[in-house]
Amino acid sequence: MEPSPSFPRVFVSRTSLPSDRLAASAARAFVRSVLVEQVASPDLSSVAITDRFVDDAVLLVDELVTNAVMHAGTEIEVILRLEAGLRFPAAVAPGVGGDGGSGGLTGAERRPGLVVEVVDHHPSSAVSRGTDARHGRRGLGLQVVGALAESWGVTYRHTAKTVWFRLEARTEEPELLVTADLGARSDTEEAEPSAPAPDRPARDQEPEAARQNSAASRRVDRIGPSFLAEASELLAGQLDEDMVAALAGQLVVPRLADWCAVWLSTDSGRMRLSRIWHMDERMTETLRPVLEKNPPPPSLRTAGFPWPWPWPEDHDADGAGGSVLAFPLVTGGACQGVLLLGRAGRMQMSDSVVRKVEDVARLVAQAVVTARQYTRQTTISQALQRRQLPPSLARVPGVETAIVYEPFGEAQTVGGDFYDLFPMGGRRWCFLLGDVQGKDPEAMSVTGLARHLVRLLAREGHGVESVLHRLNIAMAEESAEAVAYGGEQAHPRFLSLLYGELEPDPVAGGARCTIASAGHPLPLRLFPDGTVEPAADPQMLLGIDRSTRFSANTFDLALGETLLCVTDGVTERRNGNRQLDDDDGLSEVLRGCAGMGAMAVAERVRQVAHDFAPEPMEDDLAVLVMHAVRGPVRARTIGPQDGTAAGAPDTGA
Repeated sequence: MEPSPSFPRVFVSRTSLPSDRLAASAARAFVRSVLVEQVASPDLSSVAITDRFVDDAVLLVDELVTNAVMHAGTEIEVILRLEAGLRFPAAVAPGVGGDGGSGGLTGAERRPGLVVEVVDHHPSSAVSRGTDARHGRRGLGLQVVGALAESWGVTYRHTAKTVWFRLEARTEEPELLVTADLGARSDTEEAEPSAPAPDRPARDQEPEAARQNSAASRRVDRIGPSFLAEASELLAGQLDEDMVAALAGQLVVPRLADWCAVWLSTDSGRMRLSRIWHMDERMTETLRPVLEKNPPPPSLRTAGFPWPWPWPEDHDADGAGGSVLAFPLVTGGACQGVLLLGRAGRMQMSDSVVRKVEDVARLVAQAVVTARQYTRQTTISQALQRRQLPPSLARVPGVETAIVYEPFGEAQTVGGDFYDLFPMGGRRWCFLLGDVQGKDPEAMSVTGLARHLVRLLAREGHGVESVLHRLNIAMAEESAEAVAYGGEQAHPRFLSLLYGELEPDPVAGGARCTIASAGHPLPLRLFPDGTVEPAADPQMLLGIDRSTRFSANTFDLALGETLLCVTDGVTERRNGNRQLDDDDGLSEVLRGCAGMGAMAVAERVRQVAHDFAPEPMEDDLAVLVMHAVRGPVRARTIGPQDGTAAGAPDTGA
């Protein structure tokens, strides 16, 4: 850091950072290293660069850089101006961009302090999407800047947008101590650490537990922003609220407390004890029933200081006593629960440590909200999934059937692929395998519409060609309405479908099969001698032209023959520039399955699709196999969870 040539008592240092997830970490390290380097500088002897000053500066620059990265998306510059107190001429007082960023004290004597600027040199996107201080709006995280900084603001120029703050250096003041037995404190109360309070023994008479307590508080005070950074990193991405509660306990025990308990609110308005974390693991389960006797009230204040909580006397076998502080878990104006911190003896926390624990409590509350939103969304998806896919496959006499279904993505919920196999009475069974364009919830809704409409039409006596004709009209109308009323984001929905009927032959075995393909990968027929040929003719997708007429192919699926139906998640599985079905690749796979049963063929095709490329699957995968046999058979389903096969109950006629 070199003195500014215009103002010898202003020291400037700067760095450029890429706009990525590591920018905030790099900015924190830059600020801390610069400030620590200046501690021994004789030119800055009037600037009180204390641990707290450094911690606050690191925390605030983290907020500004995080905000800039989220909004700018381009390289950013961080500039530090460390000022020793002096009077600047009114016309040339230094500030952010020269416009009085020091809080309007132009030409006045200012206390020593630090000005930090975060500059985006591509302001077109920043101005349109970022923070606009001129209209009184604050961006993500700037509430912390507004609370700690002496002044802050946003400067707009034609070539750059700068968000800045000024942190004022003061002489080190004694920290306010919060003790569990004193209850809530006011902003005007001051502690006198140098003079023991009447109800507290002098320093040399303090119990060992109290000394350890105070030492733990000082340690957290020193680590400052790193404590919050660890909490944020540990809680980020957690999708289970009880796991969030467990991690919260690990964060504060034993740093701040002997034990920690997390109560979470429920939909009924009550509180449930989610997790307990104790220094002595043997005490965890014995503490739970004691705490459950005294749950937090259903309605809690959502702001203010932590308050004292009754010490669980029944748990205190030694009778040594202790103290507990309760921190509300508040975010968005709603209380998600309570964080209890307990320690033997008197619990003492400095004002800055209390603020850090309150920050952690807010992080825990936000993580709980995120986990609950995910759980709610997963529950909805699972409920939809139960309605989109059949709970079981019907058993067809003389035909062994197997299904492999693997939806795309980690959520393992229904996507665009769907299947069905159901009895129609009169020794007729219907089957289908379809694929709706897209993988979003709208595709899932079309999946349910198509499957249930096919069942309805089939039960009304419509044959294969008639079912496809009427489904095509319905899909065309659905697409037209989606485009007309769905807004700019809406687009037509097209459906590819294999649909057919099976009529088993009780004398010769096997079944009479009628099948049609509407824009779908063609079904393949495997003969006992290893010959493979398409079992249907290619036709147009459903939903494009409502006047399209469809035709079906009919043949006898004789004993030992296999019918393979797949979605494009199999045929279009890609490895570089090649697809699995190039040069009749799927036919070659099926040819190697001669002599296998339905379940073995389905699993073989699934394994080949996965092994075709090292990358994970990028689409839903569905495989339907029908194999003509003699004697009783069972339908088999290979699900997405563990890849194992499970027998389906007999739902045949």
